[in-house]
Amino acid sequence: MKKKGKLSLVSFFALTAAMVMTVYEYPTFASSKLHLVIFLLIAGFLWFIPVALCSAEMATVEGWEKGGLYTWVSKTLGEKWGLAAIFFQWFQVTVGFITMIYFIVGALSYALNWPALNTNVGLKLAATLIIFWLVSFSQLGGTKNTAKIAKIGFFGGVLATGAILFGLGIAYIVQGNPIQIDLSIKSFIPDFTKISTLVVFVSFILAYAGIESSASHVKDMENPSRDYPKAIVMLVITAIVVDTLGGLSVAAVIPQSQLSLNAGVVQTFKFLILHFGGSEWIVRIIALVLCVGVIAEIAAWVVGPSTALLEAAENGLMPKKLAKTNKHDVPVNIIFVQGIVVSIWAVVLTLGGGGANLSFFVAMALTVVIYLLAYFLLFLSYINLVKHKKELKRGYTLPGGEKTKIGIALLGLIVSVFAFVISFVPPTGLGGSHAAYLTILIVCAVIMAAVPFIIYYTYSRHHLSNQEATKMIQDKKIQSQQQSINH
Repeated sequence: MKKKGKLSLVSFFALTAAMVMTVYEYPTFASSKLHLVIFLLIAGFLWFIPVALCSAEMATVEGWEKGGLYTWVSKTLGEKWGLAAIFFQWFQVTVGFITMIYFIVGALSYALNWPALNTNVGLKLAATLIIFWLVSFSQLGGTKNTAKIAKIGFFGGVLATGAILFGLGIAYIVQGNPIQIDLSIKSFIPDFTKISTLVVFVSFILAYAGIESSASHVKDMENPSRDYPKAIVMLVITAIVVDTLGGLSVAAVIPQSQLSLNAGVVQTFKFLILHFGGSEWIVRIIALVLCVGVIAEIAAWVVGPSTALLEAAENGLMPKKLAKTNKHDVPVNIIFVQGIVVSIWAVVLTLGGGGANLSFFVAMALTVVIYLLAYFLLFLSYINLVKHKKELKRGYTLPGGEKTKIGIALLGLIVSVFAFVISFVPPTGLGGSHAAYLTILIVCAVIMAAVPFIIYYTYSRHHLSNQEATKMIQDKKIQSQQQSINH
């Protein structure tokens, strides 16, 4: 019998999948042509699977059900590192929200036949802010609301549209129409000796990021020790297969010279549907359905890291006001602060000229660098768990002995370090601004990496003094009870 208020396996799977899988990345994958197959497989086996397996074991440790990444790192490396890990995870998504919403604005602009919505900077900014705040307010109803949106968005906006896209692509190829990619064996193998290839490969690694973020909802599951590992395995398989098929569908149909990285999915649907005699209104409907899939992703991210941050606030490591929750246990003040930060990013990135300027590139690279710091801590925490906390009960244990477990974690850590280093390579399109880009990125990365430790040392004194006061009260009670017994 289903427990009231609890997440089923399917609900949790949809919520997690909504955080990881997105259709708007297909054009980026497609720009690598057949290399995308190798990139997705290597990134999946060398990084995605290690993250998923380590997260599955830590999330099912008895007593670690709340707080996700914050709890895992705090229980193994200490509270200050736990606060740093969840801060890094939270910070990266405040910028990520903007790129997600940009896709929605572009799709809505096409669906509503309103080009100005995407080209007029003022309208685009207004639409970005309205969409984000509406989705944020919709999450104040609790995890069950998030799960409902995730189900609709993932199964409708990601799986269904992906299946339609792949089906149309196969039909197009079966008809004998020209394919826009070389299918020779040689075209499959990327040249990893080139720095440009490594830069592209890193983007595929980060396409899988986020699988650990749903762990803060483990406490809401019906049977976490059984269902969490199942959900993770299901997601790993689904993500690798669907992303590969989706990217190949776009690459096979749209010439590289005409491919739009922002609107490539809608572009591909339009080409195929019109090719098979369909009308443009069908394309507009699909564009709206695609929007629902991205809205589900935003909804899942709005509450994921925020719920983990709540745990840090409740432990006295952040301002007390941030620990406030509503009747649905939603951290309303954290979500409000998050909304303000995202709004600032929206103004800076939208009015700053979008992707054509230095600040935009720095902001995107900064989020990647900071997020990878969180993954360093995730893998180090897992290694600590395996080596020093063998006695802790857990619902899922990574198969193999201690050496195998540590080997998998080290593999993920090494790949994360590699991605971190490559993230400092200046992107194309900067002209002669490489020195300025690196200077700004390094300075910003150092400052942002220091922020959680500044917060920790500011509030930990208060936290420790409260602990000491509580201990003194408990000691006095024990002494009083002992005296009463003696008398």
